[in-house]
Amino acid sequence: MTRLRAFLLSCVLLYPGIAGAEVAFDVPGGSDDLIDALRATSLLARTDAEEGTTIQDRVAAARADYARLLGVLYEYGYFGPVISIRLNGREAAELSPFSPPARIDRAAIRVETGAAFRLGRTDIAPLAPGTELPEGFRTGAPANTPVLRETAEAVITGWRQAGHATADIGRQSITARQQEAVLDADISVSPGPLVRFGDLMPQGQQRTRPERIREIAGLPRGEVFDSDTLETSEQRLRRTGTFRSVALEEQTPDANAVMDIGATLVEAPLRRFGFGAEISSSDGGALSAYWLHRNLLGGAERLRFDAEISGVGGDTGGADWELHGVFTRPATFRPDTALIFDTRLAGLDEPTFEETLFETSLGFERLISDELTTRFGVGLRFSDIDDAFGSRQIVLATLPTSATYDRRDNPLDARNGYYAELELTPFTVLEGTGDGFGLRAVLDGRGYLGFGEDDRVRLAGRVQLGTIEGGAFTDLPPEFLFYSGGGGTVRGQPYKSLGATQGGTSSGGRGFAGLSAEIRADITETYGLVAFADGGYISAGALGDTNGDWHAGAGLGFRYNTALGPIRLDVATPVTGDNAGQRVLLYIGIGHTF
Repeated sequence: MTRLRAFLLSCVLLYPGIAGAEVAFDVPGGSDDLIDALRATSLLARTDAEEGTTIQDRVAAARADYARLLGVLYEYGYFGPVISIRLNGREAAELSPFSPPARIDRAAIRVETGAAFRLGRTDIAPLAPGTELPEGFRTGAPANTPVLRETAEAVITGWRQAGHATADIGRQSITARQQEAVLDADISVSPGPLVRFGDLMPQGQQRTRPERIREIAGLPRGEVFDSDTLETSEQRLRRTGTFRSVALEEQTPDANAVMDIGATLVEAPLRRFGFGAEISSSDGGALSAYWLHRNLLGGAERLRFDAEISGVGGDTGGADWELHGVFTRPATFRPDTALIFDTRLAGLDEPTFEETLFETSLGFERLISDELTTRFGVGLRFSDIDDAFGSRQIVLATLPTSATYDRRDNPLDARNGYYAELELTPFTVLEGTGDGFGLRAVLDGRGYLGFGEDDRVRLAGRVQLGTIEGGAFTDLPPEFLFYSGGGGTVRGQPYKSLGATQGGTSSGGRGFAGLSAEIRADITETYGLVAFADGGYISAGALGDTNGDWHAGAGLGFRYNTALGPIRLDVATPVTGDNAGQRVLLYIGIGHTF
């Protein structure tokens, strides 16, 4: 008989007969947000949607829900609630998961929230100089666990930023006065000793030398601990692209309050290959590919080669080709400065000229902040040119300098923010028709503003300015000069269709101004539409010369969002000139135009 009872009990424990026992929630006076939060937290409610749940599981979930629901109520500021969870009319706390009922036909949760509490006594000390407590941590403000948690975090963060890496909550007394619905908070903080940085201790890397990891991270050994400095070191290691994951971990300080930092690193694959394609009914097709080595010499050095052919089948002369190689060595002289060696070989077959060029530069890129990057170098450019002015060779020495300021929220698909890049290229003629100095300057500014829910509608604007000062015209490589028209300037106008007249011959200009405006709207999470208008101005003289010409285009676009950025399809037509509204040009590529 004993064995029979044991067998029957095991059958009851495994019997999944809970279908139809949907959990009924009753929260008198509770807000929809509170009820939704309670329902989402309840393990008992979650078993409704899970197949194969046994009665034993249901009882265990109900018993666990008391503490889980109480935590939610504390989050919303109710510190004196009454919670009742009943299965078949019996309180779940009185049931044992090991002797559950044979079947559960009714499941109900009732919560009487009681009064919403307010803060009474609010004491937390000591505070590091300059610590700002949350606005909600004050006598009379609504009481809830998030504000207590945020206050403790703010105080700990303040001490850590002041060099006390081991700061923690020492003692806390949280008292609920039920009759008055008041919560008193008395929190004591233990700052701990003033800590200084020790060594960075890397582990997990396979090819990168430890000394180079320390140089890149730039952890300031001997300086007072600062959590922001630690985060900056982690970001420096991530920016190299050499590591797939980076985690810096604080170690226990020694007797002299010196803290070593452990660095757990996982290296990314050494090599990477990629390719791209773009097509325009006017500019023709373009194919590109690249090969990348992430850690060439064991010091996170990057070597990248790019190859591109463009203008295939277009109305832009013949096909252009380009080979480009870049070597980058991070942490050269200082952690935020990279050495860059850049080489480019190209052949340009344009409607008004043909040019074969080789240029190389050696320079440094400095990350001033997360938004601002500067670059400076020295370079040489060799050009073999054949155009309306005849065949000639030009050799220029250059000082390429640039600054980029990027405050976009998402570089692939910006919804708010702005971007600006200024390029200054002083040059001197080493070989040409004459000697001379000059300056080529280009400014590219972009702004983005979102509207509505999740910024589903955005305004995007772009201003491009370019000018060349000094230098004889015949000593300027045609690629230095400015043209307008095509996917990068004025959509709807043929590629480089607007130039200037130099010496009685059609050519590029010394001055350029471009304006673009777009309205971008998300139709779904995947698809979007764009309306745009572009305008361009070219002058024979430097920017400011009023003896120039302008043209414009407009159109509509379609966007398909991917992890690599939106796939772009634009249809545009000229709005000025003899072909205004008569010609349609198509542009397909990856990423927004700007």
